[in-house]
Order: sequence, then structure tokens, then C-alpha cells
Amino acid sequence: MARVLRILTQLMGWACVAIGLFHVALGNTAIPGAGSAGPTIDSWGRFMGAGFAGYGLAWLWAARQRPIPARAVRWLAGVFLLGGLGRLLSLAVYGWPQWFQIALAVIELGLPPVFFWLADAEERVPPHRAHTPAS
Repeated sequence: MARVLRILTQLMGWACVAIGLFHVALGNTAIPGAGSAGPTIDSWGRFMGAGFAGYGLAWLWAARQRPIPARAVRWLAGVFLLGGLGRLLSLAVYGWPQWFQIALAVIELGLPPVFFWLADAEERVPPHRAHTPAS
């Protein structure tokens, strides 16, 4: 389980950094259906992309710790879950979004419980059995 946590934490970090930088670079065109949303939404989207890239760097920081800190994983997963709950709120207020946004909501609501479950996987490993880079 510790290896799964490490791999998922790294994947989450790199994915968030890539997605964030994608939004910084492309603005409105990075959001399906928002290409003509105007300069205000473009500015907001690029700013939020930078924040999402920073969020990804926080995941990568956690992945580099030995052991991966369970508390950090739970907080980061909680933020991700909050984003998914925000999508549900949007769905309740405005209706169904473009299909890709629905797929993202499924990931944002489904992945945090996995991280909550795995969060302390490395902290539970006895020190003599922990994987070290030298071994």
C-alpha cells in the first residue's frame, strides 16, 4: 500500500502541475465550452491555473518526504474533494456541464476517499521495512 500511495501522490502532483500550466498557457481555450467567455474569465482561469500548478507542487513535495506525511495527504485530498463538491453545487444551480467536466467531477469525488484510505500507508511501515533510495 505504501508504494501505491507514493505512485498516486506523484501522479497527482505531476498531473496538477501539467493541468495548471496548461490553463496558464491557454486561458479560455483550455476549458471545453468556454472559448468565448471573454477576457475576465480568461484572466481568472489563467490565475487559477497558476494556483493549481502550485497545488500540484504541494503534492510533489509530499511525495518527496520520507515517510509521506499522512496529514498533508489528507489535507490535499480534502481540497480536491472540495473542488468536486463545488462541481456538484454548480450542477445543482446551473445544470449539466460539458461532458468532460462531468468526468472530472467523478475523479474529484472518487479519488479523495482512496487518498484518505492510503494516507498513512508509509507511516504504518516499520522503519526496518521502509524503502530507502539506497536499497
